[in-house]
Amino acid sequence: MVLTGLGVLSSIGNGVTEFTRGLREGRCGAGEITLFDATGFRRQLAHEVKDFEPAQWIRHTPLEELGRASQFSVAATRLAVQDAGLDLEELRGRRGLVTIGTTDGEARELDQLVESELAVGMAGLDPTAVRRLPAHRLALAVVRELRLPQAVPSVLGTACAAGNYAIGDGFDAVRFGEADYALVGGSDALARRTFAGFSRLGLVASDRCRPFDAEREGLLTAEGAGVLLLETLESARARGARIYAELLGYGLNCDAHHPTAPDQESVARCMGLALADAGIKPEEVDLVSAHGTGTKTNDITETRAIRELFGDRPPRTVALKSMLGHSMGAASALGAAASAVALAHGFIPPTVNHRSTDPECGIDCVPNHAVPAPLRIVVNNGLAFGGNNASVVLGRYEEDQR
Repeated sequence: MVLTGLGVLSSIGNGVTEFTRGLREGRCGAGEITLFDATGFRRQLAHEVKDFEPAQWIRHTPLEELGRASQFSVAATRLAVQDAGLDLEELRGRRGLVTIGTTDGEARELDQLVESELAVGMAGLDPTAVRRLPAHRLALAVVRELRLPQAVPSVLGTACAAGNYAIGDGFDAVRFGEADYALVGGSDALARRTFAGFSRLGLVASDRCRPFDAEREGLLTAEGAGVLLLETLESARARGARIYAELLGYGLNCDAHHPTAPDQESVARCMGLALADAGIKPEEVDLVSAHGTGTKTNDITETRAIRELFGDRPPRTVALKSMLGHSMGAASALGAAASAVALAHGFIPPTVNHRSTDPECGIDCVPNHAVPAPLRIVVNNGLAFGGNNASVVLGRYEEDQR
């Protein structure tokens, strides 16, 4: 199974070229919140997607019918198809799967409807705005907009691991012959409700997200979308496609250990399941793209789980949320996209905003600056509230060995 197209919307850049440049530069996309009124919140920073013009990507669907998260999923999918060098007419004649993971669906639209209800009452609500709410539209809008009659749409709501869950769904569909290709990933838009929830939990950082840092304060909420185009190696080679990476396997589990706190044993077991599915030994892994939220509990638990699986000399472990923020359901999809470009271009993205590593996080987090590295195997983690865990294993594609 190979990855031949990437569609990315993020706070450090839109499109795979700008996204890759941002990763290499160690760019941080944090800034003042502009998408909603943050007055009254003690902390008012987040990672927003900039320079997003939905009309550039949405051509057959009235824009007012789609919420921001659905607009993201459509745009990222078009970018992925374009990046893969595929003609949409060709895809329309093939069996496909479109799976989008999300945490909040169209929570931003719900925020605005609540404001309208308070201002004008239920009778004054805009019916078009109400129709934007269903979460299934994040995938359905893709199929309708790209006019893919043989593609099956679905949405997975497994919170902040949903992007990896979607990748696993596509992996199974293609490898078992149920689909000829899969467009999979995650999408979420910045919402006041989500920001307020993390603020009430005391998890929002005052200035920057600093995963694994001794002085870390928490996360910064974000938005974005990442969509990956998966196809068989035979399909990719037949059309002379550029291949970013091989998708080797994945692992899922749900421990229901705690509403918000991760469980070390379960996280280690999830990574182990992914390696077993991929046929990879722990000592063969070169890099872990961690969930790495920058909260006290997550970073310690995740790094302990990594050491439990990999031993006293674990692979280098980076936290992309230091650059991208926590984009919820899109987070692990963006992590998979970053892992793919790192494999293809031979570098490790950094963990930025770093000062000094917490002694309880016994890993090399590649602080502040990207480094060149001939990566062969990367594990990408997504850990979610409720104990929903998902790990994906990607490998460098080497044509001369095929």
